[in-house]
Amino acid sequence: MKVTPWEVEGDVDYNKLIKEFGINPMPKLPSVFNENILFKRKIVFAQRDFDRILSAIKNKKKFVMMTGLMPSGKFHLGHAILAQQMVFYQKLGAKIYIAAADLEAYNTRQKSLEELRKIAIEQYLKNYIAIGLNPKNCDFYFQSERSKEYKKSNAYYRLASNFSRYATFNEFKAVYGEISPGKMNASLLQASDMFHSQLPEFEGNPLPVLIPVGSDQDPHIRLARGIGSRYKDYKFMQLSSSYHIFLPGLKGGGKMSSSDESSFIAMDDSPKQVENKIKKYAFSGGRATLKEHKEKGGNPDVDVSYQYLSFFEENEIRLKKIHDNYKSGSLLTSELKQILIDKLNKFLKEHQERKEKADIDKFISKD
Repeated sequence: MKVTPWEVEGDVDYNKLIKEFGINPMPKLPSVFNENILFKRKIVFAQRDFDRILSAIKNKKKFVMMTGLMPSGKFHLGHAILAQQMVFYQKLGAKIYIAAADLEAYNTRQKSLEELRKIAIEQYLKNYIAIGLNPKNCDFYFQSERSKEYKKSNAYYRLASNFSRYATFNEFKAVYGEISPGKMNASLLQASDMFHSQLPEFEGNPLPVLIPVGSDQDPHIRLARGIGSRYKDYKFMQLSSSYHIFLPGLKGGGKMSSSDESSFIAMDDSPKQVENKIKKYAFSGGRATLKEHKEKGGNPDVDVSYQYLSFFEENEIRLKKIHDNYKSGSLLTSELKQILIDKLNKFLKEHQERKEKADIDKFISKD
């Protein structure tokens, strides 16, 4: 197992990650959480200081859910897990802050800011809208242009600069290994992304901020929390965070990677592309021969098609039947793959229709 902010490989042991990262399992949650597939199936499996968020929800107090996107490639099913959380928390009263990390991508992806802005809008923002993001309680912005309102923009960039006084070289090295000016600048800007909603120019006072991430991104949060806790010029409320499991790559293990088209299902893939990718690449938990499979059964725990269904098949009875039939050998790998193909193509058809109607102006024409 290898889990870093840049690479996830092997069979991920989430219990081991909880111990290594010093995070905690999810506490007992209100019923509204347990009605959501992400929490019901423990796809969101761990947290840090999540009690602040639960308290804000219970007492109907203001809180922020903050996230970022790296505009580097196609939006895929793995990204949809985070987008679904945005919509969920927004419905519970959160204001959503979304940073398009175009300055960070500029230093690492060798593309122009104009290209990166286009990717952020076409591949990410439009998909967020199609999944259900509401413009009324959402602040979508680019790192390169935080706000047209100068007081807000000044406060955001000033915070990133001031944070440098409270960061250490050893902290940067622990997270990033080899240090470059671009990585250090990106890290300080990222910390400002996480904390700046609490400033007087934005939400007006310290308040709970939730950062939901895949567990590979926790080093960034630990770095920001350390800087924020030492900051002397403003008393921030410490960040809360939650952690979701990875949607594995089609070939099994690790997670979907935007840099490997054979590892992911993109949200704009055609029905034929979905069918071809799953039939060709989806790792199977089936046996070597048909006879052996029918006698000994398949292994749904390693079968990628079944794992994807556990994210997208909401009917518990239907999912259990698929699990049991595959494990007994009465359901073949080819049949399991076809179930997934039909499920995803129905989901993507409806999603793509909503994306075609996505109105971005309500999100990006704000101050």
